[in-house]
Amino acid sequence: MASLHSFARRFLLAGVSLLLAACSQAQVKEYKVKVVEEYPHDEHSYTQGLFFHGGTLYETTGQYGESTLRTVDLASGLPLSKQDFARKYFVEGSVILGDDLYILTWTNRVAFRYDAKTLKYKSTVAYNREGWGLTTDGKQLIASDGSSSLYFMDPDLKVVRRQKVTLNNRPVRYLNELEWIDGKIWANVYTTDLIVVINPKDGKVEATVDCTGLLPDSLRTPDTDVLNGIAVDGEGRIYLTGKNWKRLYRVELVKK
Repeated sequence: MASLHSFARRFLLAGVSLLLAACSQAQVKEYKVKVVEEYPHDEHSYTQGLFFHGGTLYETTGQYGESTLRTVDLASGLPLSKQDFARKYFVEGSVILGDDLYILTWTNRVAFRYDAKTLKYKSTVAYNREGWGLTTDGKQLIASDGSSSLYFMDPDLKVVRRQKVTLNNRPVRYLNELEWIDGKIWANVYTTDLIVVINPKDGKVEATVDCTGLLPDSLRTPDTDVLNGIAVDGEGRIYLTGKNWKRLYRVELVKK
């Protein structure tokens, strides 16, 4: 989705506070993150989709005229391969399901399908919503569109089920980048430093992860934007980053 400049950071703490207050009422589990390792991240990478597959880290980056699909060297943060998109496309979330790699676009109302092994373009599919985050449970695709809804789709991107996400019976809006971890859906909440952990069966938020302060002020620039990017590797280790961040972090959860 569109860029959120650093002057808007003053709204982040307010958003986090409201969600955490709702957590307390609902007795939702609350966590913060502990940094275990940190890695370089391309500060020009406006992270939209982030995931591991077969030991390789994939990233899709947004902005008109700057959108890319890339594989990333974890140690250096630099692209091992990179494909650019036409200036008219603003690329969003991405994931591999079966033999295909899927990429959403923000407002172009299309999604792209690539061969997962070769990363060669296969087709463009009409998509009748905004595209934000994308993940998979291994059987179907799961997408967000910035609302409080998640969309469960078949491999042809046809919606099988729409699920509202709630915290203490109130909708959680601005669901953004997604990741499937241990049977739950993790989602960045756009404009906040909060991640919500969602039960896919009923849409209820079961836990929150407060990432406030993950990227220190000393590593921020005028172009640094919000937390966005959740990935889990084959060993179950969790990685977080953000839009135009200089670092990618491997983290562990700590109870608050």
